Amino acid sequence: MLTRRHFIVSTSALFSAPIADMASAAPTSNRSNWAKWDAQITPANYDPATSNPWGLAPRFLPQRVEANPGLRPGDIHVDAVARYLYHIENGGTAMRYGVAIARGNLYEPGVYTIRRKAKWPTWTPTQAMIKRDPHLYEQHADGMNGGPSNPLGSRAFYLYEGNRDTYLRIHGSPNPRSIGGRASSGCVRMVMVHINGLYEQVSTGSTAHLYPPENTVTARS
Repeated sequence: MLTRRHFIVSTSALFSAPIADMASAAPTSNRSNWAKWDAQITPANYDPATSNPWGLAPRFLPQRVEANPGLRPGDIHVDAVARYLYHIENGGTAMRYGVAIARGNLYEPGVYTIRRKAKWPTWTPTQAMIKRDPHLYEQHADGMNGGPSNPLGSRAFYLYEGNRDTYLRIHGSPNPRSIGGRASSGCVRMVMVHINGLYEQVSTGSTAHLYPPENTVTARS
C-alpha cells in the first residue's frame, strides 16, 4: 500500500527540477577570451591601409577621405551603392571602410540611432530569419555564444528607431570575402579588424544614415 509519504517523495523526484534549469541557457560571451579572439582575427604586422589577406578590392581598405560639407562629426553614413561606410570626423574628414549590405529587399535604408554597441556580441536569429531560411538559422534558435564564428563577429552597433530595436546591426563578419557584395539578412557587414578600429571612435547616441541601394536608385530614376 502506498503511503502519503511515499507519494510525496515520488512526486518530488518527478518535479524537483526548477523551471529555470529546464529552460535553454541564454548565449554568453566569455570576456576572458576577448583579447585572444582580437589577436586571432588580426593579421600579422597589421596596417589598416595595406593589410589585405582577404583579397579585397583595395578600395575597400580603410582610408581617410574628405567629407562632404555639412555632415555632423561622429555620425555614420552607409553608401549602399558603392558599398562604403563613412565615419565623419572633426576637421572635414571621414574614415571610409568597405562593407557588404543585405541581399534582395532585406536591406532597409533609413536614419537610425546607435543606442548600444558591444564587443564580441552574442547573436540570436529573429523568427523572420528562421522562417525565411530554416536550414541556416533554425539550429541557432536558442542563440549563439560570442566568438570568431558568431555571425555578428567581433563588434556590433545596434540600430534603433526611437526606443525600438530594429534588429539591424552594423557588425563585423566572419566572412570578410563578402565585403563589396550583398550577402546579409538585413545588416551592414564589415571586416572584423576594421570594425575593431572603428569601435572606440563611435559613441552611443550617434546617428547612422543608411542610403538606398542601386536597385532603389534605378527604380526612382
